[in-house]
Amino acid sequence: MPRIPLFSTESMTTEQERVYRDIVDGPRGKLVGPLRASLHNPALADRWQKFGEILRYDTSLPARLTELAILVTARRWNAQVEWHIHAPIALDAGVHPAAVEALRVGDSPTFTDPAEADVYEFVRTLQLHGNVPDEVYRRLQNRFGAVGVVELSSVVGYYTLVAMTLNVHEIPVPDAAHMPLPVPADGPTLADLAPARPAEGAA
Repeated sequence: MPRIPLFSTESMTTEQERVYRDIVDGPRGKLVGPLRASLHNPALADRWQKFGEILRYDTSLPARLTELAILVTARRWNAQVEWHIHAPIALDAGVHPAAVEALRVGDSPTFTDPAEADVYEFVRTLQLHGNVPDEVYRRLQNRFGAVGVVELSSVVGYYTLVAMTLNVHEIPVPDAAHMPLPVPADGPTLADLAPARPAEGAA
């Protein structure tokens, strides 16, 4: 059960309903996840959904790399709802199922695409250490330019906010689905993120 009330359309104020309509009429198509909590402050929810819309749908990064970054973030924070929503999207965007499953169960994923390997290492080290080594940063900057590396760090920061919000308010997984991420018996602590395995034949 969530720790806070979650709104139905019948219980929303006029301003909450306006923001709700903007969300469901936009590219998301429905209201799920942390926006259910942020609606307690409609101005916050409005800015939140617009910021998230930019980072999810309107950056220079390919969708599969954005979704990979989101999954790494979800796994670090054991954010069940975030994983539940974004794992199918990542698969549809082209992230290999074996890499998604390895990440889900806490194994080392393998990436045949160097761009995916670079994004994984950037997000992994940023989540674990709060920064990334110069070599990793430069690889991403050389690959995507200054705009791309700024967008990627913003995706990580935004979806960390999403994960924290989902966890602290105990927002339920939609449609009573099962919890997709294995977590310790004593609760969802931060998960370790294993380094990626080199692809077969890689130097």
